[in-house]
Amino acid sequence: MGRHRGRYAEEPSRRRRRGRGGAFAALAAALVIVLGLTAAGVYMFNSSEGCGGSDLTLDVAVSPELAPALDEVASEFNAEEHSVDGRCVYAQVRQVDSANVAFGITGAGATMGDTDSHVWIPDSSVWPRLVQSQAGDAVVTETGTSVARSPLVLAELAEFAEEGEDPGTWMDVVPTSAPGQENGPSVRVVDPARSSTGLGTLYLLHGALEEASPDTDTFNAHMTAALQALHQGASPDEEAAFLALSGGTADAPPMMVMSEQAVWRYNSAHGDSAARASYLEGGTYYLDYPYVVRSEESDIVRAAEEFRAAVRGEGARERLLSQGFRGPEGEIDTSVLTEEIGFSEEAPAELPTPSEGATSDLIRSWNQLKMDSRVLAIVDVSGSMLAEVPGTGMTRMQVASAAATGGLEMFTDTSELGLWKFSTNVNDGLHYQEIAPIRELQASSDDGTPHRDVLAGALASLEPLPQGDTALYDTYLAAYQEMSSTYRPDRTNVILMLTDGDNDNPGGLELDGLLTEIEQIASPARPIPIITIAFGPDVQNLEPLQEIAAATGGAAYMTEDPTEIGDIFLKAFSLRISGNGTE
Repeated sequence: MGRHRGRYAEEPSRRRRRGRGGAFAALAAALVIVLGLTAAGVYMFNSSEGCGGSDLTLDVAVSPELAPALDEVASEFNAEEHSVDGRCVYAQVRQVDSANVAFGITGAGATMGDTDSHVWIPDSSVWPRLVQSQAGDAVVTETGTSVARSPLVLAELAEFAEEGEDPGTWMDVVPTSAPGQENGPSVRVVDPARSSTGLGTLYLLHGALEEASPDTDTFNAHMTAALQALHQGASPDEEAAFLALSGGTADAPPMMVMSEQAVWRYNSAHGDSAARASYLEGGTYYLDYPYVVRSEESDIVRAAEEFRAAVRGEGARERLLSQGFRGPEGEIDTSVLTEEIGFSEEAPAELPTPSEGATSDLIRSWNQLKMDSRVLAIVDVSGSMLAEVPGTGMTRMQVASAAATGGLEMFTDTSELGLWKFSTNVNDGLHYQEIAPIRELQASSDDGTPHRDVLAGALASLEPLPQGDTALYDTYLAAYQEMSSTYRPDRTNVILMLTDGDNDNPGGLELDGLLTEIEQIASPARPIPIITIAFGPDVQNLEPLQEIAAATGGAAYMTEDPTEIGDIFLKAFSLRISGNGTE
């Protein structure tokens, strides 16, 4: 670990002046130096404990919101002449993003550098524990001291908040249903890959959904929907989150998940549009600001212990409470966190800090959904798609097209999607035909139409072939070949098939032949999962589709009710966070 030396400039050596007035000038200069050093609390002579000689500067990297209070604590500490082995100890506090330090140590994420320090006070214990799990040789010693505390709350502009409302639960604040269905409020977070607040929100949702979900599939689907909803409004940093909350980026300002202290800071800067804090049922996650020592050198460790005693003192506690933090026992300054703006003097119930394994899994899930998709969607247009779906007044084709159009809402504008239709002999002897090429949804066609709208129009205009059969296996192979030859390693490459029947193409490719062909093309480094949604009573055997899914790392779903396709879309999409296979 790099050493951070004292940054106090040494006095330049002075030559003896021999000209007229030199003695007076030297005396005046000496008096200025003595007075200046005395004002700074640094004396020319050793203290009774022998404080003198070279200084020992303790480099303290803190989460930015702590800096105002800890700067004051450090100034007072430095004026008190603390010493180690006769050397004066000076604490130098600087602001460093917590994720920046963690990723600087582990190399697991982007960093701006300047991550070495003697003491590290991140906003949450999740960061040092993540470092300990991913960089076992790093010196990261937790001391058991929590410098300050601040629970996560829901923040909304006071003018939109309704006083007296039931607080609700964490499940109530983020949509967990498929696109097109009734969803919850617009809630935003700071990017969980770099924010303890955002990560804590995922953790809270994960726990609530896990408790409420009857099975793994339901949990994965609901968690995927929640992640997608949060992705759409995630802010890259706190500054952008504050702008969004103020209404600077939207007609209807959203609700934000923030710490109490962040709400206080927002209100300090936005007095004309203050936010109101609310507390949800079931407990919450706390930012706990652990005091971490990052050195094993004896003098540094003892200096860090001296400063740790200072940040635990009553003076430090008062300064922190004045900056909107809670104390070690959950206490607040009620003149700072005021009741009229929603703050509660009683500390909310605290949930345990996520383990390093849970933290890694949540970050992985978030990043997997962050990666843009590259999907080739294929829709069955065989004659059986003309059959009416009971109780809907719509054909299978119409229901499938509507569900697929709703599925488009799951994808970001930078995702790439293309569309094929298939049956038998639909395109000069071929059993499949490209309707729309694989392009970014935000790209425009020659006439200026966004590709997303092109796909929606193409899906709405699909017409079944009355005499067409179902060349399923031949189409799978052609699609796999196409996606393999155009593979994009920076995206998740997926084939999505919608069909209402079993393979029905006499003389065409059989299952064994298809699996052999796929095996010859497939590469573990270039995965192309095939996801099949089979619907309607004509699907008699799901097993072949499950074998295809197992061979490609995909999934196969079946339902007799085509109106359930929207929910199945969500389950299929949840493969990106669950990593599971067939159904």
